[in-house]
This record gives sequence, C-alpha cells and structure tokens, in this order.
Amino acid sequence: MFTSATLRSYLHLHFLVLIWGFTAIVGLLVSISPIALVFYRTLFACVGLAVIILFKQKPFRTNPADLLRMFGVGFILSAHWMLFFASARVSTASVCLAGMATTSLWTSIIEPLVNKRSIRPLEVGLGILAFAGLYVVFRFEFDHALGLMLALASALLAAMFTVANSRLVQRIDAYVITFYEMAGATVFSLLSLFVAETFHWTGDAPYLPKAGDWIWILFLAWICTVYASTMATQLMKQFSAYLINLTINLEPVYGIALAFLFFGEKERMTTAFYWGTLLILLAVLLYPLLSRSVLDKGSRKISEVNK
Repeated sequence: MFTSATLRSYLHLHFLVLIWGFTAIVGLLVSISPIALVFYRTLFACVGLAVIILFKQKPFRTNPADLLRMFGVGFILSAHWMLFFASARVSTASVCLAGMATTSLWTSIIEPLVNKRSIRPLEVGLGILAFAGLYVVFRFEFDHALGLMLALASALLAAMFTVANSRLVQRIDAYVITFYEMAGATVFSLLSLFVAETFHWTGDAPYLPKAGDWIWILFLAWICTVYASTMATQLMKQFSAYLINLTINLEPVYGIALAFLFFGEKERMTTAFYWGTLLILLAVLLYPLLSRSVLDKGSRKISEVNK
C-alpha cells in the first residue's frame, strides 16, 4: 500500500499531468509555428530556471560528460515538443494527446534495454492495454493518420527523455538537470528554426509572436516547464520511469476534457473515446496494485527459501 507521503507524491504527479494536458490546447491558441513555440518556451524556461538556481544558491557546475548528456536529452525533449505541437496543428488536440498514451509501451521496451534488466511481462502487458485503448479511441479516425503518426513519434521521444532523466536525477539536482536540458532544447530549436526558415518548412506560420501569444508562451515556459518538469524530475527519485510514463497516459483524459471546454463541438468526445479512456485508466490504476502484488509474492518466496 502507498504511505501517506507516497500518496501525496502520486497525487502531485497527477496534478502535473493535468497541467501537461493543457499544453496541446496552448499550442492551438498561439499563432506561431511549432518550432518557434518550442524555441520561446525553452528560452524563457531556461531564464526562469537560472533565476531559481541563483536564488536557491545551487551550483551550476557539473562535469563535462554529464553536461553533454543533459544537452543531448534537451535535444530529444525539443524534438518531442516540436512533434507534439505539430501533431495538434495537423489534426486535433484529442488526436495529439491520445497518441501520447503509447509512451508507456515505448518505455516498457526502452527502460530495460538502458538499465540492462529483463523486460517485465507486467509492464509490456499494461503498455499493450494502454495501446489498445488508443486503438479503440481512433479506430474510426484514420483521416487523422498524419497527426497520429507525429504523436506516436513524440511519445517515443518522451519515453527516451524520461528514461534518461531517471538516471541523471539519482546524482544531479533536478533544477540543474532541467536548466541544462532547457539550454540544450533552446539550442536545438534555434537551429531547427533557422533550417526551417531557410527551406520555408514553416509555411505561413510566423515565428514572431503576437501580443496575445506572450501570456501563453510564458505559461508554457514557467508553469508547464519550469514548475511541472522540475517537479516531475524530482518525483523520479520515488517512482520508476515506467510508472511516471504510465500515469502520463492520463494526459489525453485530462487534456481532451479541457479541450472540449475550450473548443466545444470540435473536440466532442465519442462513445469510443470513453471506452478507450477506460482501458487507459485501467492500465494506470492496475500498475501500482499488480506491481505491489508481484513484489509481495517475490518477497514471500525469498523468505521461504531462507527458512
């Protein structure tokens, strides 16, 4: 069973997922291109984190190897966000968010490879269950295939980002990790913006924000990124990357509900959505229960052997 402290952390994680569920909506509320949006988001997040680190008097210093790792993870994060916002633009917020539900399936494959442990059937099974929920939601939505494919690619990068962070946070402060990752993401998005503008890949979408865009950009930078990402990184000290990503499967549930409030009929939820959401929610709720049961059985077997 969860202790009271662990339960508070678990509820905090769900609050962070609720915040992230709002990001696809913000991506539709601003006028600039997805690449430009990621650039401004990461730039202001980097500045905000620098102020916090200075205020808390934490050291910026880190060894060159870890610095390169954090910049590399920042590149992955930047590409993840670009695909995420692009998915919402070419389809809907609902398609984008539900595609992210496959993150746990990708994590169940990537995390064992990185940590050099065997793949756990429970994790794969629950990841497949979440993927089945995605299939139920969109079995009649093939006209949004491009948006769904972009969302699936974004989910793969999200899994890589979370697994990498779960290793870094064991020895580096969460604020410092997020600062250097935002710095790496800023560099990568700036280079991507330069290439996109050079080859005219951004279409008619401008790269300079309008006056009304700034409040949403700052919300993305300081609430969705500085606060939510840093707190999520901190929670990786308590929970596995798989549990965190499995909980993030609720992002489409929270996000689609919020999108319906903002956009009305365009984001109306169908019967298939509710069945698919039920499967995703079932995977999220079963993981802590079944994993605890497996651990308890393993402990009993060890105790019996030692008798």
